[in-house]
Amino acid sequence: MAGSVFSTPAFAQQDKSKLAKKLANPVAALISVPFQLNDDRNIGPDDTGERLTLNIQPVVPFELNPDWNIISRTIFPVISQEDVFPGAGKQSGSGDTVQSVFFSPRVPAGGWIWGAGPVLLLPTGSDALLTGDQWGAGPTGVLLKQRGPWTFGGLGNHIASFAGDDARADVNATFLQPFLSYTTPTAWTFAINSKSTYNWETGQWSAPINGVVSKVTKIGSQLVSVGAGLRYWVDTPESGPEGMGFWLKATLLFPR
Repeated sequence: MAGSVFSTPAFAQQDKSKLAKKLANPVAALISVPFQLNDDRNIGPDDTGERLTLNIQPVVPFELNPDWNIISRTIFPVISQEDVFPGAGKQSGSGDTVQSVFFSPRVPAGGWIWGAGPVLLLPTGSDALLTGDQWGAGPTGVLLKQRGPWTFGGLGNHIASFAGDDARADVNATFLQPFLSYTTPTAWTFAINSKSTYNWETGQWSAPINGVVSKVTKIGSQLVSVGAGLRYWVDTPESGPEGMGFWLKATLLFPR
């Protein structure tokens, strides 16, 4: 990237701080590839199950025209779990993919940044106990504002199944992610959010509170954001995870 500000000595703390603020915006025009490792425990009817989930979450923006961007956001999980289902032992492999596409204006409206579009659920699970075996679709949207070092807003979607194995449970779920973050001039970000899901079929919430600290830096020539966080499950189904969990995250950044 010869001649780019990102390849010169001028790319210092101020530029990293700008990148950190872009990462706080789900529809920013920034190519990134997050790898997020989640650890959850006390799963299953006897609270002995454990699950490790590596979410691979590439974010790729496209310029539709001078006024609009399209942002592709993918969540592809790789899962290792044990004793989540009584007598089933251990399973490892891929889970189901969630693919979102946001249409977002390139210029904020009154300071508000927003995006909206479709979301798809793809039954890519490699094991019967790692997939719901349902195809799903619905709307997704995000609304946020960035004021000084602060970013606040929310993201949501609703997915309903339309095809799949008739013997498996239908999907009819609403996902809500309110978020608040503070980014320092030295590219540290302190954030709190909740990635909650309401299952309309069972009338139950899965509602964690997440706190995270992250930092934009360089590893060799690669720009990366590294972070860690804690999760506390406020409400879950009877067989869902309970108590505390943690997660680690590394995000590869490719500014243009």
